[in-house]
Formats: sequence, structure tokens, C-alpha cells
Amino acid sequence: MAGKFEFIERRSFSFKDDILSGLTVALALVPEAVAFAFVAGVSPIIGLYGAFMMGIVTSIFGGRPGMISGATGAMAVVMVSLVKEGNALGAAGSNAGLQFLFATLLLAGAIQIFAGIFKLGKYVRLIPHPVMMGFVNGLAIVIFLSQLGMFKSGGEWLTGVSLFTMLALVGLTMAIMVILPKLTSKVPAALTGILVVSLIVIFGNIETETVRSFVISGGGEGIKAGLPTFNVPIIPINWETIKFMLPYAFILAAIGLIESLMTLNLIDELTETHGNGNRECIAQGSANIINGFFGGMGGCAMIGQSIINIKSGGRGRLSGITAALALLAFILFGSGIIEMIPIAALVGVMFMVVIGTFAWSTFKVINKIPVTDAIVIILVTGLTVAFDLAVAVIAGVIFSALVFAWDNAIRIRARKRTDENGVKHYEIYGPLFFGSTQTFMQKFDVQNDPQEVIINFSESRVMDHSGIDAINKITEKYNAAGKKLHLQHLSADCRRLIQKAEDIIDVNVMEDPEYIVAVDGFQDMNPVTK
Repeated sequence: MAGKFEFIERRSFSFKDDILSGLTVALALVPEAVAFAFVAGVSPIIGLYGAFMMGIVTSIFGGRPGMISGATGAMAVVMVSLVKEGNALGAAGSNAGLQFLFATLLLAGAIQIFAGIFKLGKYVRLIPHPVMMGFVNGLAIVIFLSQLGMFKSGGEWLTGVSLFTMLALVGLTMAIMVILPKLTSKVPAALTGILVVSLIVIFGNIETETVRSFVISGGGEGIKAGLPTFNVPIIPINWETIKFMLPYAFILAAIGLIESLMTLNLIDELTETHGNGNRECIAQGSANIINGFFGGMGGCAMIGQSIINIKSGGRGRLSGITAALALLAFILFGSGIIEMIPIAALVGVMFMVVIGTFAWSTFKVINKIPVTDAIVIILVTGLTVAFDLAVAVIAGVIFSALVFAWDNAIRIRARKRTDENGVKHYEIYGPLFFGSTQTFMQKFDVQNDPQEVIINFSESRVMDHSGIDAINKITEKYNAAGKKLHLQHLSADCRRLIQKAEDIIDVNVMEDPEYIVAVDGFQDMNPVTK
């Protein structure tokens, strides 16, 4: 996909690269998981648990080695309403919303597993490229906007020295990530940037926002905790609760699968390798079910962290496993060290992800592609930022499908001629389907046509029931006028489609060495000869 997305150099599997890139991803996961937990209205540790469990399960069993999964903002924004409405359904102070969240994750995970079992992951190929470009552009903007919240302290925007210090540290991290790869590829630039800036802040005694101050400012007490424990969600099992959770479960499952499969597709293109979408669906669903039983907030694939991983050299499953285990180690043993990392270093890494994610080629091709494709890119980008990924992608696919249907509907043509025997020929060009039937019907002059008419489908295809119905109606018109109608050169798939609909139009298929003729069932007819 040269010229569309930036190709990332293909590298063979390397234990060192996978481990180092995994550590880099783990550091970037901490503030993301905490921030998305705040968005969802749950404790930061629930976000961290969610990132760990999503990461470990999908890294081992998923369909895309090197892809990183964790707690995501796309799913968090849906969880806000779920938790809030769940709290209202329970007793005061019972924290019922959290229990409803865990139970809904069980349903969402089951839906995702069924999607994988029934091989629905393959339908991601139906997503047009303009939708894909809008997706990555919108997601890049969303990632960028999410990082702006890091420039706040105690809910207030940074100003003066604090702001300039933050900007300088962000700039230094980005500079390291740009310059270091030109000098050596043996160490991941993102991890180096985080370590260098952290050491400067710690030993230089520079006052700036850190992971600890970020967690505390959001109402948390730190990231230290024990292992997640098994618990069955405590909710009343009845039709009312199922009716409440099921819509949320379908929305969460859809968002998770769409974001995961599109991220998988993007990474396939970036690395020129191929993942397994159906296997990823099953892994994502299993991970969400485990989250439901072990107290995590669930999630899906994360495009930002996935790009950090592959740019840092992570290609195998070990990179994702390392990231998940390192995140757990941070929670259990290394919270004190991780909490000293300046937020600026992590923001710098994410800003570089934004630059790498955005399809900058959009500005080069926007005036060279069809107007409808340009509209799709802008539409999906805007909807991704304004609403969420699922709404944006579904809207983009529907718009593209309608444009495609309209383009094909207006392309149906009929060349007309009368041969030396007085037989009129209609040579049809273009597909006959629901969108083109009206135009198709307007091509015929039943009253003024001769006694024998041939419709030649050698350059056309009957695509659906609407096409069959159109043939049925035109046949009835010629029959009512006492004229013979021949359907000529129907392809094998069209004949099969019509034969399945014999209750609508009884078709007799006849063969000769030159071509195949399908004859309408309203009257007996002889084969048409050349």
C-alpha cells in the first residue's frame, strides 16, 4: 500500500526486539488504561486489570501476532452510560453499575466468540479503502485529543513554567524518537525516549506531572494492587436485567470487533503480513469474558499501542505477552518506579503515534479521487471524532454501498436492433438488481415491438429477486400483447437464480453449441437460432 500508509520495515522474529518493544508498550499502557477507566467511571485498577487480561489472552491466542489489546476509549464511552444506569437500578451505595458492567462483558464476549465461530471476521474485507483512511485519520485525531487532557493538573490547564516544562519534555521525547532510529536500530526509540526523559526529570528534580500525580488527580490512590480475583457478577437474573444489558453487549461487541479487525487489517498492510480475523474475534471475546469474571473493564485492539509495538520491532506473540506481564508486574511490584515516570514522556510517544497513524497521503489524493470517496473519508473521520468508531464505520460502509448501488443502477444500458427476420434484439449491459430494475423496464417498447423479441444477457447479470421480478413483469407484458419473448445468453449463475424462483417465473433452460437460451414459461417456444 505504498503511498497510502507508511510501510514499516519487515523484520524477522527477535526475542530482544519483542521484549524491549513489549516493555515500551507496557509503559504507554499505564496512563491510557487509567485515563479510560476514569472515562468509564470506574477505578483505575479496573482499567489496568482490563488492559492486562485483554493483552495476555489476545497475545497468546489472537489472530495477529504483534497487535496489542487493552482498555480502549471507544468502549469506555459506552461503559459510562452502562455503569450510570446500572447504579440507578441497584440499591444506593451498592455499586451495582460495576456488577452490570462485568455481566455485560460476559454477554459481549460470547457475541464476539460466536462471530468468530461463524467466521464473520472475513466481512472486514467489505470495508472500502476510503472508510479505512477515514478510520485511521479519525482515530489519530481522537488519540491526539485524548492526550490534551494530560496538559491539565487538578482539572485546570497548565500555564506558565509548568506548561513550558511539559512542552519541552514532550518535544525532547519526540526528538529522540525521530533522531535515534537514524543512528541505530538496536534499541527501541520510544523506550529510550521514556527512559532518558524520566532520568532527566528524576535526577534534575524537575517539577512536572507524573503518572502518580495523574492518577491521584483523577481520584485514584496509585496503581499498586494485588492479583485480580475470580468473582461471578452479582446481579439479579431476570428478563429486565437481560433486556437492559443486551443492547450494551451488542454495542460493545460490535465496537470491539470493528476496531480490532480494522486494526488487524491496518497492521497487515503496514507489515505486509496476514492475520486471522476469525481467530482474533474468538480471542477478543474470550478475553472480555475473563474480564467479566476477574474484574477488568474489558477492551479491544489498540491501534496506538500496536503501532508503537511494531515500530519498536515487536513482531511475535512474545511482544504482547511481555507487555501484559510487565503491566502486571508494574501493578504488583513496580508501582513506585512507574509512578515516577513523567506524563510528558508518554505524551511524546503518543504524539509520535498520532503522526505515524494519520494517513497524510489523504491530502495528496483528496482532489484526485472520486468526490464520493472524498466525502466518505471526511464523513468517517468526522463521525469517529464526534461519536465513535462503530457509528463512523457503519455509516461509511452504508454510504459507500449506496453510492456503489446508484452507480451501477444508472449504468444499465440496452442496445436495440432488428435482424433480417424481423426479430428485435435487446442487448443488455450492466447488472440487473434492485437499483436498476426501473431503468431496465423503461428500455422496452412492448406495444411497438415485433411479434418476436430476444433479450440478450451476455453482457449483464441477474443479481437478485428484484431482477427476477423485473424479468417476470416484462414477460407478462409481452405475453399480454401476444408476443414471444426469449431470454438469451444467461450465465450459469443467473440460470440457477431464476430456476430457484420457478414459483415466480417458470423457466425452461435449453442448450445448443453456440449459447444457452432460457425461455419464459407463459408459452411454448422453440430454441432461437443464430
